[in-house]
Amino acid sequence: MADGLNIPGVSDKYKTNDLVKSLMEVERIPLKREEANLETYNKQQSAWRDINQKMSSLRESVKSLYSFENPFSNKLASSSDEFAVSVDAGREADFGSFKIDVLQPAQADRFLSDEIGSDYNVPQGKYTFKVGKKTIEYNWKGGKLTDFVDSVNKRGNNTIKASLIGVSPDKKSLLLESLKTGEENALVLENKAFDLALKIGMISETKPETTNFTINQESMKITKTKDAVEQEGLEPISKSRVSTTSRQITIGARGGFETDLPESITSKKNQKIEFTFTEEKIKDITEGTGSVKEVFQVPSAGGIEYEGITVYNNLSETTLPPGEEKKLEGLKSIETSNENIFFIKDIDGNETALTHQYFSSDGKTKSTKVSFKLDDFPNAKTLVVRNSNTGKEITMTMPVATDTRTSLGYKPNHAASQACDAKIRYEGITLSRPSNDIDDVVPHITLHVHEKTEKTATVKIEPDTESAKDAIITFVGKYNQTIAEINILTTNKPEVISELDYLSKDEQEEAKEKLGMFQSENSLRTGKTNLMQIVSGNYKFLDSAQITMLSQIGVSTNASGGTRGGYNPSQMRGYLEVDEKKLDQSLASNLNDIKNIFGYDSDGDLIIDDGIGLKLDKQLSAWVQSGGIINTKNQAIDSKIKATNTKITKLQTQLDRKEAELKMKYANMQGTLGGLESQQNSIQNFANQSNRSR
Repeated sequence: MADGLNIPGVSDKYKTNDLVKSLMEVERIPLKREEANLETYNKQQSAWRDINQKMSSLRESVKSLYSFENPFSNKLASSSDEFAVSVDAGREADFGSFKIDVLQPAQADRFLSDEIGSDYNVPQGKYTFKVGKKTIEYNWKGGKLTDFVDSVNKRGNNTIKASLIGVSPDKKSLLLESLKTGEENALVLENKAFDLALKIGMISETKPETTNFTINQESMKITKTKDAVEQEGLEPISKSRVSTTSRQITIGARGGFETDLPESITSKKNQKIEFTFTEEKIKDITEGTGSVKEVFQVPSAGGIEYEGITVYNNLSETTLPPGEEKKLEGLKSIETSNENIFFIKDIDGNETALTHQYFSSDGKTKSTKVSFKLDDFPNAKTLVVRNSNTGKEITMTMPVATDTRTSLGYKPNHAASQACDAKIRYEGITLSRPSNDIDDVVPHITLHVHEKTEKTATVKIEPDTESAKDAIITFVGKYNQTIAEINILTTNKPEVISELDYLSKDEQEEAKEKLGMFQSENSLRTGKTNLMQIVSGNYKFLDSAQITMLSQIGVSTNASGGTRGGYNPSQMRGYLEVDEKKLDQSLASNLNDIKNIFGYDSDGDLIIDDGIGLKLDKQLSAWVQSGGIINTKNQAIDSKIKATNTKITKLQTQLDRKEAELKMKYANMQGTLGGLESQQNSIQNFANQSNRSR
């Protein structure tokens, strides 16, 4: 037997393991090919996800440029005295400026008590606190002052607050405060709350200070005014149609008067004037003044008298038929609203109507209550009542003036602040509001009152060009990222990556792996071409439009003006550049035109149907939406991945079976060789023994 036989399991003399491995390498070639395909498909799918992310981001950017919340409609609001009055402007606010004087900010009641002992016990009972229309009422079982404060705050409900102020180590002062500003939200103390406040020196009892008007024919003046409807022959408004008693005044149809406000009222602050009035329909004074007939007559020819003798001229000759009549129009009835009856006249003769904001009705009676603060009418001098109606009689009670500080029957002894309305003067008109946040004076603008102005503040509403500029620059950045991604995927040129100097090293390596991955993908090249055509297009939304293209505002493929007369490959790849100086100038002078080139209504149906933003949105939607181009591409790759995974599983199973068969075959071979080697050894030993026996 030849040398070199081996024993199975002890040695691999014939290299059967290497032989099996070599044979399996050949068998694994189809598997490796499918695994390589699977890796390619996964990379392609990742690349489509990346381009989807870039396009989606660009789409969101362009949608913001033409949607309802586009930055071109943003407003910047500023005040020359932000410390006294600041301002917020809505998107629909008009550009412009106006003047504001803050006469006083709105405040809430804040009442302090005298010094009281830290161990003071608050007696039990029903405690009632009112702020405006809200009431806090509960039964207190009695106890420590600190516990009472906690009980008030627990039930305060953003309406009232209590706190203790340490005056000295063993003395405290109780602070009660309303959490709502405005005179209508005065802090009212009732039941045990009133008794407690009185006992600890927080308030003192007072009697309401009132002033009753005395109006009679002697104190009335004739009111002169233009009627609501001017009619020839209509009787003028007269105080003769006004009658008075000690309690009321009756103003008949076409009646009116003026009366000076008592100096005792106009010389004080915090005066509120109130009265009620009712209306009653009466026979209209224009009834019976319908169409009348007038006979046209030839006037007398006249004559001459001399020494008692009169000589008459002959009558004039005329072609008019005798007794011809002409119809004349009658007087029309007049009916005005309640807001055109009562007025306050200032010392300069300017009248301000008492409008609906000063009227109220309890719904039970037919009377209407008129209540207004004299502070709302600076330099008020005269009350004017004018009933321009021809078929209505007005009956009003005698006005009464009340000092609002004493109307509750008590006054605070230590008021940190007292409830009052914010008072502002807007373009010369004095207005009051219960809150320091005033949003009903200028449309879509909210004024925030803080302090009294030292001098008139100027409020300006201007376009927010910075946010518009940021949005455009963001759009350009997103657009360039999308174009760069398409260039990398469709071009096999390394300079496409190297010219993107904003990429990190890791991003550059990732880009190199994707370089030229979709060179044969014509849809991407077509998509890029469509994007470039949209951003370079002309959008003439009006014949008078001055801005119709992005290049006119400093956004183009050569906005920087570089390589003049030369060739710049990066500019030819479709990237946009921004000339910030030119963009700033365009935004400052043609903001509305720039807004329109991103999206405008071309047919007057109030729906945006053209513009860069809209067209880009539609183009990108075709790629990124569910069922779009990218989704379809990924579904196709998903199918390939699924099929490849099936093949890989099948091939792996076949290879495992093949490898097991080869190992079994060569194991049997090695076993046979091992048996032969054993026989060889036995024969050799027998031969050796025979030789030694000789």
